[in-house]
Amino acid sequence: MNNALSPLQIAVVALGAVIIVLIIWMAVIGGRLKKLRKQYVAAMDGMGVTNLEDILGEMKRQLSEQEQQIVQQHQAHEQLKKALSESRGKVAVHRYNAFAEQGSDLSFSLAIVNDSQDGIVLSGLHSREDTYVYAKPLDKGDSPYPLTPEEKKAVNLALQQA
Repeated sequence: MNNALSPLQIAVVALGAVIIVLIIWMAVIGGRLKKLRKQYVAAMDGMGVTNLEDILGEMKRQLSEQEQQIVQQHQAHEQLKKALSESRGKVAVHRYNAFAEQGSDLSFSLAIVNDSQDGIVLSGLHSREDTYVYAKPLDKGDSPYPLTPEEKKAVNLALQQA
């Protein structure tokens, strides 16, 4: 008798070996899939959603809303910053003797100025009989009325404040 295997028997043995390898491979992939499913269920536990795509879509929508809110808050911050710099007054007083032959430093110039150098200068000239008070508006550090050296000094003192 011929102990050699026929080509049909060789093909059957080869196919059997392939089937066994495929069954083992499917068992390994099944184990990995089961482990992945457990991790997915643990991650989704308590969320009330079973679809990861829904969660990612909702997170993307919330992120977009937060970005819009950040832009709005930044704009509001800039508006407040501008309003604060325009409304905050820096105040300085410069006292001096308007009339050298009499009295002491009873005359004054008071400057109230914001960061844009807008504001007002009040000057009080004191003499023996009367005190005269003058007000001059400031626009960008200048006035339509001539500023005295004392008034300019009061404005400069106000602008030097932090």
